[in-house]
Amino acid sequence: MFKDNLIQLRKMKQMTQEDIADKLDVTRQTVAKWESGDTIPDLDKCRILADLFGVTLDDLANYESENNYGLGLPPKGKHLFGLVTVGDKGQIVIPAKARKLFDISAGDQLVVLGDESQGLAIIKASHFLTLADIVMNLKNHTE
Repeated sequence: MFKDNLIQLRKMKQMTQEDIADKLDVTRQTVAKWESGDTIPDLDKCRILADLFGVTLDDLANYESENNYGLGLPPKGKHLFGLVTVGDKGQIVIPAKARKLFDISAGDQLVVLGDESQGLAIIKASHFLTLADIVMNLKNHTE
């Protein structure tokens, strides 16, 4: 996991082992050992690597692409929750992991936003209304 993620992220950023070594103040051979799985960096070095690549420390250590449709490690805060099927009346079931992460429960109201070039977005109505209030207050204060 870790070694595969490190290799994938380094290549994605078009960095060499030497580039990584310079950023972490280690030798190229040390990075090579991490990538071969012979050793693992200490927690501080892992944190720096995660920040360097814009991923979470947990994903750097544990992400498995085969469990995620073969896709590479996503940037921090980005998720692929899985596929859903649209029912006859347009209903979808939001995957459990997404419901848990975004605290969505049965009976919650959601706002569906659309952009013809970007796609759909779903947001809890309470969050959307809070955002709308902030925008209105800002508008009132600038007039």
